Amino acid sequence: MKNYKNTIKKSVLALFVLISASLFIGCSDDDDPPAPVNEEEVITTMNITLATTGATAITLQSQDLDGDGPNAPTISVSGDLTANTTYTGTIELLNETESPAENITTEVKAEADEHQFLFVSTGAISQTGYADQDGNGNPIGIDFTLVTADAGSATLQVVLRHEPKKPNDGTLADAGGETDITQTFSLTVQ
Repeated sequence: MKNYKNTIKKSVLALFVLISASLFIGCSDDDDPPAPVNEEEVITTMNITLATTGATAITLQSQDLDGDGPNAPTISVSGDLTANTTYTGTIELLNETESPAENITTEVKAEADEHQFLFVSTGAISQTGYADQDGNGNPIGIDFTLVTADAGSATLQVVLRHEPKKPNDGTLADAGGETDITQTFSLTVQ
């Protein structure tokens, strides 16, 4: 009977040690939950409207319905800009892989502190400026201004950066972050 009790005690002790060891291993501090995944927005279309008093609005569009597929985006500009004129600009982003098209601009507005449009111009564009801000007073660029110079040709590159450094000096190099969409438009100023 004594051997039987010793065997039971040893078995219970071994079972206790085994359970304690598995609990100790299973409760490690390095089991942090994975970081939530912030899925990138799918942007197929960028529509830019440039308006000025007394003239028909000019629209710029970049549309890439196959995304990263083999086809290049279709670029269109509805007309020429007027020399020495200030335009108010508005940007709309769409995901046209869905029906109806999803308006990505609302997501950019909702996450304004994590986004910024940057403008790089050459030629007959004298300046661009921001007309909207995020909650911290930093520029977003959904609404902007564009000022033309004397007649000539110009380019306007529009880049949406995700998680840029804010504030920044308005250049791509200083802003950093990841590019969500970029497009360069060739323009004529008359």
